[in-house]
Amino acid sequence: MLLQPLDDGRLTDGQGRTVDFRNVVLIMTSNLGSSYTTDLTLAREERRVGALGAVRQAFKPELLNRLGDILVFEALTPADLVGIVERQVGLLQARVADRRLTLDATAAAREWLAGNGFDPACGARPLRRLVRTAVGDPLARALLGGEVIEGRTVVVDVVDGAPRVTPRAVQPGVAVGQARHEEVGR
Repeated sequence: MLLQPLDDGRLTDGQGRTVDFRNVVLIMTSNLGSSYTTDLTLAREERRVGALGAVRQAFKPELLNRLGDILVFEALTPADLVGIVERQVGLLQARVADRRLTLDATAAAREWLAGNGFDPACGARPLRRLVRTAVGDPLARALLGGEVIEGRTVVVDVVDGAPRVTPRAVQPGVAVGQARHEEVGR
């Protein structure tokens, strides 16, 4: 199926309709060779050669000869995973900000998410799902159950080896907006 767009710059379906591929950059991804790229006992060049060998075994030369380039990505580092957690938590923080909520994930919670959201076979793809199930879903249940109200800060921390979402108590005699301002200043 890919030979026609890569060769002719167009694709025709069974009904005779044609799609123009002349100005398209086609990016294909694969986990082929991930056993090499994640093996840190191998030198960088050995990992690259092993991964390219796996790609050559899986695809026919007719396809490989039509590709402009093949890039081999390095395995994710713990620092990369922390960066992905920061991004996913940041997206969730932006979503709850619409409800005038502040989401505060502790360093322990971020480390837990980074450590548990990575699968060597799948990479960091499960991380988004883990942030949703371990943080987003409990937060939604707390909102629906009335445990969390607008203007509050919600803290995500690790308790007994698992993340826990809890509303931060408001200090007696302090307005919600004032307490939130003081929390940000910490």
